[in-house]
Amino acid sequence: MSAVLTAFAPIWVLTAIGYLAARSGVLGERADVTLGRFAFYVAMPAVLFTTLMGSPIGRLANRGMLVFATGTIVVGAIGFALSRWVFRRRLAEAAVGAMSASYVNSANLGIPVAVQVLGDSTFIAAVVLFQVLVLTPVVLTAVEADTNGSGGRRLRALLLLPVRNPIIAASIAGVLVSALGWHPPDVLTQPIRTLAGAGVPTALIVLGMSLHTKADPPAGGARAELGWTVALKLIAQPAVTYLAGRLLGVDGHLLFAAVVCAALPTAQNAFVFANQYRLDDRLPRNAVLTSTLLAMISLSLVAWFMA
Repeated sequence: MSAVLTAFAPIWVLTAIGYLAARSGVLGERADVTLGRFAFYVAMPAVLFTTLMGSPIGRLANRGMLVFATGTIVVGAIGFALSRWVFRRRLAEAAVGAMSASYVNSANLGIPVAVQVLGDSTFIAAVVLFQVLVLTPVVLTAVEADTNGSGGRRLRALLLLPVRNPIIAASIAGVLVSALGWHPPDVLTQPIRTLAGAGVPTALIVLGMSLHTKADPPAGGARAELGWTVALKLIAQPAVTYLAGRLLGVDGHLLFAAVVCAALPTAQNAFVFANQYRLDDRLPRNAVLTSTLLAMISLSLVAWFMA
């Protein structure tokens, strides 16, 4: 349990540092905007490239991943429907709402939790691949389609998305390096790995800064939306994943791994995307914070139920 707490600690501490930095004004005005752009355009692409270039795509081909993907897609679709038609969100914000309800923190939280609870990081590595190669392009395509006008302009934006969006471009580059079996020299990869080390801390600091710069408490509708989103993430996603495993005949350690990963909290990527595209980022921000605070309970319940 101490190892799991250690995995959660950086999220809480770095978010608090971001809040204090914004409150004190030590970084100046609009520092959250500048740091947010740095995270989206520079640091997070480095994270994705270094992760994917060392991850064989074949890891996706297992029944446990089919179970996890089923739970993610079902819950994401429910989250999208609620955001779009119940809470009347625009398409881009509904896509981020779906992401907030189903996109797990598979990297900085998932890996240490997987090692502690599951015994190794093999399954969580496949989860990273699925989220980056499947979910992220779907979300960003919806966001781009909604934020780039209509007609020819929208079509051009979508066609150029793989080269214009740094998140997708870095992901494609990492997959190509992995697929080709190329091992770039350290003189190329070491600077990128060093830069990648700033990705998660920067995103969490920006998230914390938003608690000060956008500190207005959520209204009734926003509280209800947040409640549904967190419930989908921490209750529905593990439950649907478990049921999918039973229906597909998956059990034992593979089902346990899928359900544990489904019970992880919302990744900060949802906030980063909303922040960069100047959407209402309060839902993903609050979903990240609330689900992270409550995830210890959901993970403990999963471990107890499936023991």
